[in-house]
Amino acid sequence: MAAPLLDVRDLVMHFPVKSRGVVARTLGSVKAVDGISFTLEAGQSLGLVGESGCGKTTTGRLITRLQKPTSGQILFEGQDIANASPRALKPLRRDIQMIFQDPYTSLNPRQTVGSIIEAPLVIHNLVPKNKRLARVQELLEIVGLSPEHYNRYPHEFSGGQRQRIGIARALTLQPKILVADEPVSALDVSIQAQVINLMQDLQREFNIAFLFIAHDLAIVRHFCPEIAVMYLGKIVEKAPREELYSSPKHPYTKALLSAVPDIAQVIAGGRRERIRLTGDVPSPINPPSGCRFRTRCWKAQDICATTEPPLESKGSAGVAACHFPEL
Repeated sequence: MAAPLLDVRDLVMHFPVKSRGVVARTLGSVKAVDGISFTLEAGQSLGLVGESGCGKTTTGRLITRLQKPTSGQILFEGQDIANASPRALKPLRRDIQMIFQDPYTSLNPRQTVGSIIEAPLVIHNLVPKNKRLARVQELLEIVGLSPEHYNRYPHEFSGGQRQRIGIARALTLQPKILVADEPVSALDVSIQAQVINLMQDLQREFNIAFLFIAHDLAIVRHFCPEIAVMYLGKIVEKAPREELYSSPKHPYTKALLSAVPDIAQVIAGGRRERIRLTGDVPSPINPPSGCRFRTRCWKAQDICATTEPPLESKGSAGVAACHFPEL
C-alpha cells in the first residue's frame, strides 16, 4: 500500500511563557498543539474544525513549516520535514503552500498584483524572465480575474478578489498540498460560495490536496469528505463527513453540531436541541488532566479525570477520544 502524501505523527507545539524582567525565566508553556496525528492523500481534502484557540491555525503553520514543531513528525512523501533546515526546505516550499485567512493583510500593499504573484517564480527561478508576465496573467485568469489587472495594487480590489489573488499566489509553484486557513471567514457570505467553488474546481483540475481549516461547520461539510475536530490542542474525533454530521460520537462534536442550523429539520417541523456548554475553555497553559473536555462535559465521570481517552474506533468508520461516546 502506497504511503500517504502527508503523514503527521504525534505533532507537538509548545510555546514557552517567560517572566518579565532583566532575567527572563520560563514559567510554563502554552500547549497549542499537543500530540495530533492524521494523514492526507493526494488530491483529497481534510477539514480541521474547532473553537478559536484550539490549535487549528498553529497546525497549519507547522505543516507549511512556517513554524518549527517542538516534537513529532511531518512526513511529506515519506520525508520527515519537521526538523529540516531552511536550505532543505526551499525545494519543499514549492509543494506545500498556504492560503491565509485575511486577504487584507496577507498581500503587500506596496507591490502590484503582478509582483506579488511573480515573487515565487523569481525566488525559485522556475520560469525565464521573459515568460513570467504570461504566467502571472494565466494565473489571474485561472482564479477568475482579468489578466490585464496585473499592474494594479491590492487596495484596488474587493475582499473576494484579494482572496483570489492570494489563491493565485499559492498556485504559482503548482503545489501538491494547499493549507487553507479559514480562507473565507473574512469575506461576505455572498462571496464565500464563489471562493469555495473556485477552490473545488482547482482541486479537481490540478489534483491538489487540501488541509481546510475553519470554524464554520457548514462550509467544511461542503468541501471536505473527512473531518477532524480539535479541542484544546488535541483531535477528539475524526470521521467521514456524513457519519460525523449524522452520528457524532464525541460529546464536544455533538455540542458543536447542535449550534449549526439544520434547514431540513426546520422544513420537517422539528428543531435540533441546542447543547449549551457551561464554563470557559480551560487555559492551554494548564489543561485539565485526563480528558481535556471533562470540565465542560455533561457525561464526565471519575475515569475522565484520571485517564486520557485514546483516539480509537467506537464501532464506526471514524475514531473518537471519549470514555463514554454517544450512541
